[in-house]
Amino acid sequence: MASMNPDDFIGWLPIRTWQHEGVWRVDWCWFGEQRLTRPFFRDDVDQALRLPFNQAFRRESSLQALLDWWAASPGLAPAAFIFHASRCGSTLIAQMLASLDSHVVLSEPPPLDSLLRGHYRDGLVGCAQEAGVVAMLSALGQAPTPSAKHLVVKLDAWNLFELPILRRCFPDTPWVFLYRDPLEIAASHLLMPGMHMIPGQLGVSPLNEAGEATVPREAYIARRLGRLLEQAAVMCREYGGLALNYSELPHAVVGQLREPLRLAPDQLEVVMAASRQNAKRPGETFAADAQRKRDSAPAALCDAVSRWAEGPYRALEALRLDQSR
Repeated sequence: MASMNPDDFIGWLPIRTWQHEGVWRVDWCWFGEQRLTRPFFRDDVDQALRLPFNQAFRRESSLQALLDWWAASPGLAPAAFIFHASRCGSTLIAQMLASLDSHVVLSEPPPLDSLLRGHYRDGLVGCAQEAGVVAMLSALGQAPTPSAKHLVVKLDAWNLFELPILRRCFPDTPWVFLYRDPLEIAASHLLMPGMHMIPGQLGVSPLNEAGEATVPREAYIARRLGRLLEQAAVMCREYGGLALNYSELPHAVVGQLREPLRLAPDQLEVVMAASRQNAKRPGETFAADAQRKRDSAPAALCDAVSRWAEGPYRALEALRLDQSR
């Protein structure tokens, strides 16, 4: 039974954070024991919102209520963070882990992104922001069933720039940055751009650069991708992140990532079986698409990637090889 007690959020998860007249608010949705198993958090939210209860009842609270819930009912602490350059296998890792009852997997939850970027324009800074981030992950990391023991968080691609905030909140949590050949990433965005590859859609972020919205699409995508890869190398060196190439998947999950992802020996076969499905379309079998993406890239995109993203990619590859040694 869903509780409407203002101090009790058992079975409820935050699905949105925003500011109203200068005050942060939190929108909640009833999940009960429903696990997060879909490719993205927003997909699970869409499913939950179809429940008759959620269509009849909406719940909103202050940010202070979120902080109070953290104190009253601490959720699972993050076992690992997954950062990525987009379109490079992070959803695959998330779906492999979501196949396990022991893991709660957050795949790019918008309410966390809002708090992580709250200091850019909404005045959420310092200890207040850090407390909000920790409380948000605590609320999202409530174990839906007794078997849930580990929380893994996949961030949005642009959240790489907010990594220092997460390191202050969780200094000992291991993290990985996943990437692949930049031409393959860029070709995917040229065909179907992500939010951060559409001018004006992302909002305030260090990923943005003045005047870039007027450049050709190919250059816009390649420049932003180059900045992500360049920032990744800096962050990996400064904060001890593991650089992982898409070409190492899925076997890296049961290999070098096995310990940080908290995988038991009897779970390895299960997650490898999950890797054979298309991560974003689970009803379909996975089919390699690297060559198809490269073949689809027009000359203008190849030139832009070579100019803006190839150098940062090579630097990241060199770092990855150093780490493997």
